[in-house]
Amino acid sequence: MVFSSIDFIFRFLPVFFLVYVICPSGWKNLCLFAGSVLFYFYGVKDQPLYLLLFLASIWVNYRIGLKISGRKSKRKKWLVTGCIYNFFWLILFKYSGFLLQNLGQLLAWMGISAQIPVFEPALPIGISFYTFQAVSYLIDVYRRDVSCERSFVNFGMYISMFPQLIAGPIVTYSSVRNQIGRRKLSLSGIEEGLREFTIGLGLKVLIANQIGGLWKNVEAIGFESISTQLAWLGLIAFSLQIYFDFYGYSLMAKGLGSMMGFHLPDNFAHPYMSLSVTEFWRRWHMTLGNWFRDYVYVPLGGNRKGKLKTFRNLLAVWVLTGFWHGASWNFILWGLVLFFLIFIEKLGFGKILTRIRFLGHLYMLFVIPLTWMIFAVTDLNQIMIYFYRLFPFFGQNEKYVYFAGDYLKYAGIYAVSLCAGIIFMTPVPRKIYSRWKNSAASALVLLAVFWGCVYCMKMGMDDPFLYFRF
Repeated sequence: MVFSSIDFIFRFLPVFFLVYVICPSGWKNLCLFAGSVLFYFYGVKDQPLYLLLFLASIWVNYRIGLKISGRKSKRKKWLVTGCIYNFFWLILFKYSGFLLQNLGQLLAWMGISAQIPVFEPALPIGISFYTFQAVSYLIDVYRRDVSCERSFVNFGMYISMFPQLIAGPIVTYSSVRNQIGRRKLSLSGIEEGLREFTIGLGLKVLIANQIGGLWKNVEAIGFESISTQLAWLGLIAFSLQIYFDFYGYSLMAKGLGSMMGFHLPDNFAHPYMSLSVTEFWRRWHMTLGNWFRDYVYVPLGGNRKGKLKTFRNLLAVWVLTGFWHGASWNFILWGLVLFFLIFIEKLGFGKILTRIRFLGHLYMLFVIPLTWMIFAVTDLNQIMIYFYRLFPFFGQNEKYVYFAGDYLKYAGIYAVSLCAGIIFMTPVPRKIYSRWKNSAASALVLLAVFWGCVYCMKMGMDDPFLYFRF
């Protein structure tokens, strides 16, 4: 059940929210916990064992958190146990097939004949996100940054809270602990939440889903058969699709949290207006970036131990960031390319980009779509084909012949969606909205956006969120 669906908007959410509102204050956490478990069960109803895994994860991490807060002599052992437990399931379901397949290839390359069975189970929904939340909680308790949560219901509610359960934002316990026991529902909070939810829904359904059709067409045609212009147009489409898809989800999550009295963290800050890759990744999926900063980069030493170790720490962060997104070599390559670009910027190129803003924007318009190409195309051979379509003068094979004309057809079909994406990736629409937020006109516009989205969903235009696969 996705947020941009008829089932969620007209069935689950109204019933849940009505029960949540009439619940006494002392029962609201239990209500949210139970509602979130039901929400998760709907998503894994074809694989009910995943619900048991999810509930077991909540229970185990709750108990380990209590143990870590106890005797000094065993705190570290319990932390290690908790990390091993959490990452074991993540590795088993997300990475075991990739690791076993590559082990078999390595043995074959070494001349060793061995039949290694490849285990590739379906990925439990949200496991990458709730695993990181659980690990961050255990580390924070170990560091004494927060006290452990004594209530199982409160802890279960924190891990399972359905607005952010499936695809983030990654909410640390320290950022919401004060809201777990002390928060108030208000009409202003509910109104604000409904507005943000509607804006996010519009970005997802009316922009991301529509632009996504262009990238699907490029894939369907085949990379060998597209022109250079269409190749670049396809990358622009994917760059806008993934942004509005994930940004829209994050706004919907934030809006749902606001309706229930929570202030969930922002996850995006107009990243396409950045002047460097470094700045871009401070503005994109900010909660994931903060997680790697706080639990990987800083513990390794950050930039405090010389340039060589800073290089090592950045490399570790970006390889892990790439691998977190998927068990495929293209994601590792994607992380390595981002590391290389950020490292070059830290050597001084970033200062030039910041000083000469036109150059910075031009650089980003060129570089970011190229990095998304590596992210979007999982087959390394297909990545090379796409690269030669983008830069046909590098090709030495006749199959990379330059074609022209196909882009005119798709540019015409998707012109409105592409223009809307380019406009809404800037801060201008949000500034206009903030100015007219309390007017009747803004309410009417949001009402039209909502029913426009409902129409599209009713017509079958409710594509799953891209980040569900991660």
